[in-house]
Amino acid sequence: MRAAVLHEIGQDKLEVLDDVESVGFGPGRVRIRVRATGLCHSDLSAMSGVLPQPAPFVPGHEGAGEIVEVGEGVSHLKPGDRVVVCWLPACGVCPACKRGQTQLCLAGFMNAGTPNFRRPGGDVFGFAGTGTFAEEVVVDAGSAVPIPDDVPFDIAALIGCGVTTGLGAALNTADVAAGSSVAVIGCGGVGISAVQGARLKGAAEIVAVDPVASRRESALRFGATKAVSPDELAAAKQAVTGGEGFDYVFEVVGRSATARTAYENTRRGGTLVVVGAGALDDFLQLNMFELFFDEKRILPSMYGGGDVLRSYERTIALWRAGRIDLEGLITHRVPLAEINEALDQMRTGTALRTCIEI
Repeated sequence: MRAAVLHEIGQDKLEVLDDVESVGFGPGRVRIRVRATGLCHSDLSAMSGVLPQPAPFVPGHEGAGEIVEVGEGVSHLKPGDRVVVCWLPACGVCPACKRGQTQLCLAGFMNAGTPNFRRPGGDVFGFAGTGTFAEEVVVDAGSAVPIPDDVPFDIAALIGCGVTTGLGAALNTADVAAGSSVAVIGCGGVGISAVQGARLKGAAEIVAVDPVASRRESALRFGATKAVSPDELAAAKQAVTGGEGFDYVFEVVGRSATARTAYENTRRGGTLVVVGAGALDDFLQLNMFELFFDEKRILPSMYGGGDVLRSYERTIALWRAGRIDLEGLITHRVPLAEINEALDQMRTGTALRTCIEI
């Protein structure tokens, strides 16, 4: 089986190998033939060591495909079913799940330390307990979510992470108020999805902030009312809010520097939503006086901040109704053999989302 493998943390290239075997099939598990997968910035973060991940590993967690085989005890799936891979499945019985905060369930993270693959040289892990840069992957049955037949695999893959994360940040975490002002810092696939979510909620002004001109142009097509470079954000704040600051600011980069910028551009009493996944040693500094005096809400948003399965269903319904554009998010397509080209597209910002066709 072919898969793209990172041998050591810190390497910037993947090696596509044909001697990889998916492992772990058994009771409660399913085998999935991956048909399409998106490249998410979290994959790059895991490769560089920003996000913790044992190596060697197969990146990829934003995938969709078909069920090949189901293990004993799996009754809701059968071979041939179309599924989206959920990298953060809910166990349903932990305290977080019982409170209705299924996005905080840790069961999925427990899978990250168990190898998903094997090569002649030893075990290989799958990123976030999945590893969709492979022709086939074995996961817990809860990580395989059935999708309707009319949802293409490439669209389903996006719903598996980036779209759910960005839309959910605006719809669930922030619950953007109609008529409000919004700024989105970082306009890749997740940021553009946050833009679409703010538009759906009726935001009056949506300012997209990104250093890459093509991404700024894309943001305008997806619903932003203004698109600026980071150097132009101060002027946009003045023009749109009279200098007061935005009602909602979404940080979709995952760095303390941009989170600090987001905080400073949020109005007093406004809401900062932290969407980007950052490093363990990157600290956001706030002094105790401003924290008290400004009364700004700081809301982290994990995987869209809501029930993942309901979020998938909502996204499909909005897409079917033409309320959100998912096809437009896919700006590039490459075969698995050219995965390193996709990495370059992500690093340079030329792609919103690259679909890897497997």
